[in-house]
This record gives sequence, structure tokens and C-alpha cells, in this order.
Amino acid sequence: MIAIAAAVGWFGLRVSGGLALYFVIWWILLFAVLPFGVRSQAEAGEVVQGSEPGAPTLPALREKAIWTTLVASVVLLIAAAVFPLAGL
Repeated sequence: MIAIAAAVGWFGLRVSGGLALYFVIWWILLFAVLPFGVRSQAEAGEVVQGSEPGAPTLPALREKAIWTTLVASVVLLIAAAVFPLAGL
């Protein structure tokens, strides 16, 4: 929320535009971060009966969501700073 408030205050974005941009950036970065550090059940040697061997053992979704939130805040500020240069 601090990044959205900063983008609204410093760069003149509307609140709805800041929220929408942050939402899109967050989801794109989440899908980019999801594969990092994931080991499949086959790699770990512990395939659960009835599951796909390629399924992750410990996906660490909470940590990835936290990192995604932090990185998305920085990317939002960078994107909001670049908008005036692009003429948008």
C-alpha cells in the first residue's frame, strides 16, 4: 500500500490506476517467481501415492508471495516513474 500511495503522490497516478497496475505487476511477478527453488517429488525421492511425480514437494508459497509483494512494489514505482517519459 505504501508503494501505491507513493505512486499516487509522487507521479500523479489515480488510486484506481495505481491499484490496477500493482495488481497486474504482482500477478506477473508471482508467475515468474513460482518456479524458483522448487524440487519435484521425483527429485526428492518421495513420490506420494496417487500424485504426479512432477508435483512440488515444498512450494514455499508464503515466502514467494512476500518476495513478490516486495519486488512488485519496487517495480510499480519504477513503472510509474517511466510513464511520463513514455507519454502515457
